[in-house]
Amino acid sequence: MARKKLKLAFISDEMTRKSTYKRRKKICAIICNPFDSETEVWPNPEGANKVIERFKNASVLNKSRNVNHESFMLQRIVKAQNELKMQRQDNYEKEITLSMFQFMLGQNLPNTVQEIIEIHKIIDKNIKEIENNLDALNCHSI
Repeated sequence: MARKKLKLAFISDEMTRKSTYKRRKKICAIICNPFDSETEVWPNPEGANKVIERFKNASVLNKSRNVNHESFMLQRIVKAQNELKMQRQDNYEKEITLSMFQFMLGQNLPNTVQEIIEIHKIIDKNIKEIENNLDALNCHSI
């Protein structure tokens, strides 16, 4: 059975706050006791140090998953740049395809040899895609 979400807020009722404190200190923790001047460490200082060392060693061993804000943002920037590059390439291919259809209708004839070469590349790509789709259909019908 799932627990309800723990509300992290100041508990105004002193008795409830004290009982909650006693319940929560049962995990490995370093707790500043608001009811005493003494800081409590559970299960004991040595046990807490072992847990802290284990945590530090685990983070050193698995640096590939550890990120800070700067590295996270750099990863996001690189990802966005790659997506932008792919979108620009897709838009360019769509522009060339549009030019090809306009050329077939006798509108907007290509002005340069480069435009003709790009249209030829798109035609070859489309022919390959059609051939691949036909091959896939033939494989499924056999």
